[in-house]
Order: sequence, then C-alpha cells, then structure tokens
Amino acid sequence: MATKPSDYSEGSIRVLKGLEPVKQRPGMYTRTDNPLHVIQEVLDNAADEALAGHGKRVRVILHADGSTSVEDDGRGIPHGLHPEEKAPVIELVYTRLHAGGKFDKGKGGAYSFSGGLHGVGVSVTNALAKRLEVASYRDGQVATIAFAGGDVVEPLKVRKAGPDDRKQGTTVRVWPDPKYFEAIALPLNELAHLLRSKAVLMPGVTVTLTDEKKKDTQTWQYKGGLRDYLMQTLTGDPVIPLFEGEGFADSNDNFAEGEGAAWCVAFTEDGQPVRESYVNLIPTTAGGTHDSGLRDGLFNAVKSFIELHNLQPKGVKLLPEDVFARASYVLSAKVLDPQFQGQIKERLNSRDAVRLVSSFVRPALELWLNQHVDYGKKLAELAIKAAQSRQKAGQKVEKRKGSGVAVLPGKLTDCESKDLNHNEIFLVEGDSAGGSAKMGRDKESQAILPLRGKVLNTWEVERDRLFANTEIHDISVAIGVDPHGPNDTPDLTGLRYGKICILSDADVDGSHIQVLLLTLFFRHFPKLIDSGNVYVARPPLFRVDAPARGKKPASKMYALDEGELTAILDKLRKEGVREGSWTISRFKGLGEMSAEQLWETTLNPDTRRLLPVHLGVPGFSGTESLITKLMGKGEAAARRELMELHGDAVEIDI
Repeated sequence: MATKPSDYSEGSIRVLKGLEPVKQRPGMYTRTDNPLHVIQEVLDNAADEALAGHGKRVRVILHADGSTSVEDDGRGIPHGLHPEEKAPVIELVYTRLHAGGKFDKGKGGAYSFSGGLHGVGVSVTNALAKRLEVASYRDGQVATIAFAGGDVVEPLKVRKAGPDDRKQGTTVRVWPDPKYFEAIALPLNELAHLLRSKAVLMPGVTVTLTDEKKKDTQTWQYKGGLRDYLMQTLTGDPVIPLFEGEGFADSNDNFAEGEGAAWCVAFTEDGQPVRESYVNLIPTTAGGTHDSGLRDGLFNAVKSFIELHNLQPKGVKLLPEDVFARASYVLSAKVLDPQFQGQIKERLNSRDAVRLVSSFVRPALELWLNQHVDYGKKLAELAIKAAQSRQKAGQKVEKRKGSGVAVLPGKLTDCESKDLNHNEIFLVEGDSAGGSAKMGRDKESQAILPLRGKVLNTWEVERDRLFANTEIHDISVAIGVDPHGPNDTPDLTGLRYGKICILSDADVDGSHIQVLLLTLFFRHFPKLIDSGNVYVARPPLFRVDAPARGKKPASKMYALDEGELTAILDKLRKEGVREGSWTISRFKGLGEMSAEQLWETTLNPDTRRLLPVHLGVPGFSGTESLITKLMGKGEAAARRELMELHGDAVEIDI
C-alpha cells in the first residue's frame, strides 16, 4: 500500500536512546565478523591501567560456556555516585556511549595517555552482550553489577572485601550475543597475537591467556621489549644491527609532556617485512600518521648520511620508499589526544603525529649512523640499489614513448621524479595560489600547473578545436595524454602523473572551476577517470587558532566547512577552553595561504584530503545526461527545472 504524505508526522521521528544506536547498527561501532573487537575494548581498559602505572598483571580466561573474562590488578572502577549524574559511576561506564575516565586529560587527570578516546568503548561491548558481569575491588570493598543487552539486571551491590578477595583491580566477564556476529568463536591466533603485543609494549607486565576447554595457559612477559619481539618475528636476516630507540617530549618541547614514541627497526634483503604499529597500546593495523613519521625520520636521516659522505651516484634520486622498502619495524607511539579513523581505531589520523615521531627518529638515526659508519654505508647501499632498480623500471616505459614528445608548457613547474606511481600534478586556480603551491610542494614528486581564470566550458567543443584554447592545450601536453572519447582506446603510456589533482578555492568560484575541469576530463579524457587518475583536492575554508590548554600547547586547526568548524569549537569547549579565546580566520582563497599552510592542509599526502573522481550510480549515460543539463548551451529550461527540484538542498556561500 502506498504511504500517504500525511503518514509522515511528528510521531514518525524516532529518537534512539542509550545503547539503542549500537544494537541497531553494530557495524558502525565494531567489527561484526567475530566478537574479538568487543573483547579488545575490555582488554584495552585493563592495559590502560598498566600503561598509567597502576597494574602489573592482565589475565584473559576463555570459559567453557563461551564467555570471556578479563582481569587486571589496576585501581578498580570507582563505584560511588557520579557528582552530576547521581548514578553509580560503574553503571555509567557500561551504559553510556560517551562516559569514561579517558576524557579527563587535565593536570592530575585519571589517564594522561590512553587508547580509548572515541567515547564508545566498553558500553558497546555491553550493548552487544547477552550478559556482562563486572566486579571492582578498591578501598577495601568489592562492588558487583550485572547487565543483559546493555541494561542493568542485577543492581550494584557493595560488600566488605574478605581475606580471599583481591586488594584492587577489575574483573569483567562477557557473553557476546551471537545475533550480532557472523561467528561467535574468537579467532585464537589473533587474540594471542594481541596479548603478546600488549606484553611487548609494557615491559615487566605479565599477560596470561587461559583456555578452560583445552586446559591450556600461555604467559607472556618481555624484559627486552620491542627488540626481543621483532627478532622473534623477523623472517629474513638483518643486514645491519637493529636500530632501536625512544624519545618523549618534556615540558619545553612543542608537544605535550610525555608524548613521543619507542621503536625498533630492522633492514633485511629478503623475507616478508614485519610492520606493526601501536598508539597508546592500541594496534593500528592500517598504520597512520605515526607510521608516516617513522618513514619520514628514517628517510631524512639516511638521505643526510648519504649526502654527508658523498655516496650518491650521479643521476640517482632517492625516494622514501627506497629506504623503507626493506624495513621491518615495531613502533609504539604515545599521543595525548589520539584521533582515529572510525570507531575500531585501525588507523591513526592525528596530523601532529608525523612531526612528533619524525622529530625523535631522525636525529637518533643520524647519530647512530655516524657512530657506525660501516653500517651506515651498508644501509645506504641497500637504499641506492632500490632507487636504481626503480629508476631502471621507469626508463623502460620512457623509451617506448619515442622521441616525438611535445614541448612542455613554460608555466608548468615539473617534479624531479619520473616514477608514474609517485608523481602528482596539481591544476591550480590562479597565479598567486600557484606561487604558494610551488614553494610549499614536494619538489620530488609534485608538479604545479597554474591556470589563468576560468577554463573553457568544453562540453560542446569539438575535439579538433580543443587545442585552440591555450589552457586546455597546456593541460593535455602536461599530463601526456591526448583527448579521446569514451569508446576510444587512447595511448596512456605517455601519462606523466599517477594523480591529476584539481586544486581550487573552497568558495563558489572555486567550485565552478572544479566543475569546468571535471567536465573537460569527463568529456575529453574519460579513460583517466576510468583508470582512477583524477582527484579533487579539498582545501580548508577556516583556520582556528586555539590557545594552550592543560598539557596541550597552542595549536592551529583547519575546517573544510561550517560543520567541521562547529565540531572543532565544540571540542574546544569540552576541553574547557574559554569561549571566544580562540581566533577564527576564513581563507578567501588559496592565494591567501602561506606555502607552509598549503603544504600542511592540502599538499602533504599524510594530512591532506584528496577525493578520487569516479562514476557514481547513474553510470556513464546517466552522468552524461546530467552534465548536459548543467553545461549545455541550449539547456536553460532543463537547468531551471533541475534548480527548482534541488535548489533547497544547496548551501549558499554569501
């Protein structure tokens, strides 16, 4: 039966309360292939106690009935009433999505460094469990509480601790609910690897796994930390001794006190590289900005050693991957306020982590290489060999192109590398922005082509008339591909850049230039969109200068739009920053940004936002008819109809 418009009324709007959103969309909050991640949330809390220096033991028990217990000897969860919420704290931690001690980052806060900062944590574990029991031992008392499906079923009971009770700590027992997971059994290898890595990252802490069904117990304790672990995990023989070290900021640095990293790196000629990174003991399986900082530090140290000892053969260009290709490492970073991508924290996105890790790794490796010059030369040889074989591979493609190469446009500032996968060209709106981009770019791999004014609308321009327009001629020659149609098979061997990035202002004019360039590529270079070579860069519209707060120094934050600006200001308010003590600047255009700002926000591969351009749901013909309505000269009526239909959804920038 068709729904009448009147069926949609005030009563149609549902407000999800408490843990309902988690139960309705569990995949937004955790991995649903098995319950390992929800158990990991409990384990992370136990590890955070040890990280804060309050525990020496973490124990995981796999019970015969399918439940899992996690025990620690930390401080025990407080069980008194919360001063504002007037409910027991232990109950709030397990029933509220955004409750926990990890947000208390001020001086003397409960946790200076912790992994759980997305505000979901064990409340998600509770929501997706048939039953969850908690026992907290502290201050000579034992507090117990039990939940089912996230609701309290056995209210809080507090009794005096007996002679057999532990002095302090927390025990959590979880029965995951099978209806939320594809498989209910925990992957034992993954769990054992996770526990072993916790022991590695917390030297002196004992981690135990007991399987009641198999009557088997495994125990891990590492005195030698990262080095022991990496040596046991490596598959190839190290070419030089392992490079290990650590560095943490003190109160005089640009970072919060205690932020930094510990690392151990091995270089091998064969075997599969081992790469593991962690932030505040959370495994970041998809890497992130701390990994980028390690790569940055290693590359710059090796490069400066090669330059100092004059080891670089003529014509060889060294790139970061030449140094990093044969590197195995374990990296453990400590970041005060980590920003992760998504709820399951597989990738670190904190921009400052690149600089943080690099600033400790680079000087340490430079010093080590210059103290052990023979090992330094061996490592340099390994990197140079990788660079030479990479360049040889690039030259083979070069020869196939023949000698009839068009003369590159004079205003193109080209990059030095010839490696297609590594190279990028930015089509930049305006000469002033082009100037900042030239100064701020990575000369090695980033080329800049400034465009004067607005590009021609090419939707109805015949292909053989295209080159009458200088801007379009320059774009085609610079990228090394001739215009073609959707059914042609153009020669893409001449393509000079793996990424072609449209970079325009974050305002209405900038959006228009974006549309004109996307029209050009869709109409006359469709195979570049097909093969995933076209991207749109997203520069920010606002900059927020925030004052120093607690352990965090003064910082700059960038927002793409009004929505992100509101989120940044809300975050500052939550951190206790006084209303109005921050400064908000709005960029009128890219030309207003300094080279450093443009690099940090828009050009740096580790911190920028780059959107790949590909065909959406309507497919080629659907997209073609839509662009005809938007860009066709005789389509005023269709355009007006489109604007009337979708006009209310458009945000205008006045």
